[in-house]
Amino acid sequence: MTAAEVRRSSDRFLTRTDWLELRPSFSFEHHYDPANVSFGLLLAFNEISLAAGSGFEAHMHRDTEIVTWVLSGTLLHADSAGSSGEVRPGQVQRLSAGRGVEHTERASADAPVRFLQIWLLPAERGGEPAYSQLDIGTALVGGGWVTAASGSGDGVALRQPAAALHVARLGAGARAPLPAGAYVHLFVASGAVQVDGVGRLDAGDAARLRAVEGGTVQAGDAGAEVLAWAMQASLL
Repeated sequence: MTAAEVRRSSDRFLTRTDWLELRPSFSFEHHYDPANVSFGLLLAFNEISLAAGSGFEAHMHRDTEIVTWVLSGTLLHADSAGSSGEVRPGQVQRLSAGRGVEHTERASADAPVRFLQIWLLPAERGGEPAYSQLDIGTALVGGGWVTAASGSGDGVALRQPAAALHVARLGAGARAPLPAGAYVHLFVASGAVQVDGVGRLDAGDAARLRAVEGGTVQAGDAGAEVLAWAMQASLL
């Protein structure tokens, strides 16, 4: 690793209302920092909590790959291309907006939902909108990295061959090699980890790494769930 930048959970922006809690990692909507607009191919990395029965009404996306990972609860999706789904922990969802699609996102009526939603740029603009989701919960029991989304055929398909999302649920003290990449965004969804060349990361913390060719991540005494975006290109 030639460079590492740690972003603590407390560093993130925050929007809180009676039904929504939004914690963006990059500049998003009215939260703007010209020095923090993207990393690698990532346009947005948002942690979102919705109160039971609440959510986002129909809104438009274009030319964006949207990947959603649910941390707790159930997220209900419906879009103008006719796709719908219920996404729960252990399941990854992908929406390729293509030339344009409207969608709604809501928590189930009986419980709140907490999820991560990541936006990245596709390799080419336009095309038909597309939706898919995949359950990788059983594969995560093994403790190593599981590819949740990629442009290379593993996980749900992305229209971006230079990016892949890997997820690991590590038991207490377990280690996993850092995914290689020109740009790697490592996010701790739960628990705590020690990362070679970085140090300790707690839940909600992230590390933005460049030129990753080795090193490991090790879970703390309570285990950890970790997401790693490995990218071979950058927007900047």
